[in-house]
Amino acid sequence: MSGLLALLDDVAAIAKVAAASVDDVVAQATKAGAKAAGAVIDDAAVTPKYVQGFEPSRELPIVWRIARGSIINKLVFLLPVGLALSAFAPGGIAPLLMLGGAYLCFEGAEKIAHVLGFGHDHGGPDGSHAPMDPAHLEEQKVAGAIKTDFILSAEIMTIALAAIPDLGFWMEAATLALVAVMITVAVYGAVALIVKADDLGLLMAAEGRVRLVRRLGRGIVTAMPQVLKLLMIIGTAAMLWVGGSIIVHGLKELGWPQPYAYIHHLAEAAAHGAGQFTSSAEWLIVAGIDGLLGLALGTILIPVGTKVITPVWQALRKLNPVV
Repeated sequence: MSGLLALLDDVAAIAKVAAASVDDVVAQATKAGAKAAGAVIDDAAVTPKYVQGFEPSRELPIVWRIARGSIINKLVFLLPVGLALSAFAPGGIAPLLMLGGAYLCFEGAEKIAHVLGFGHDHGGPDGSHAPMDPAHLEEQKVAGAIKTDFILSAEIMTIALAAIPDLGFWMEAATLALVAVMITVAVYGAVALIVKADDLGLLMAAEGRVRLVRRLGRGIVTAMPQVLKLLMIIGTAAMLWVGGSIIVHGLKELGWPQPYAYIHHLAEAAAHGAGQFTSSAEWLIVAGIDGLLGLALGTILIPVGTKVITPVWQALRKLNPVV
């Protein structure tokens, strides 16, 4: 009997350790996910465009296919690479973050340039605008969304990896895996709600038994185009803010702390006297400066991306259509 009690004590102790480990993983995953919030917002803002123009019955299946591709991107490809970097080349994390940050700046600046009438719409993969079979168009849209997601997911996972303290290999792996699942569920759950909101509004407007429900349904339908525009604006701002912030922090990590120090000194001076709102004002000023720097860098990178990288990529696609 004493042996059984001792065994139960051991099992209870192991369970407590396991529970503590799970709590640590969840806590670290939540913190790491919060660090990647800007890229997450952009991911959620960008994705709804991929289901525009399709039959309502195809919207959720398309979102599911993109979400499945996203989780494969994170768990099958990016998680092992992230763990390998952390174990064997931790010095490569900051440059990779900066590369991803530069891409976010480029994307954000390019979107603003298009809104202002500069640049051009890329159309299909070959630049054409010819109509195509809906099934083929869906395949193309899903493939394009998953490729875009890969870049954003790489940024999210790298930010999360940089935010995780040294927990040991398995704890880092579990934390990154949890970050991947949490963010994918959050992003594509939100996307599913966004793309089906207008259908819900139509149903409420047509079938609602109470006038207030019907009025609310009509309000949802009327508001959704503006909501989508607002999401794109928020997503673009998040791209520039996160991208600029990553570049500034990366320069500090690589031995050039002056831009980081100057921005924070300027923010502290500008926010002085805001009373209880000092910390919030300081954060907003820092975020605004980071966003402006991101816009400036992205604007510089636009000709590089459109005149150099895009033609090279298109040439590679012609040589190997699988790319």
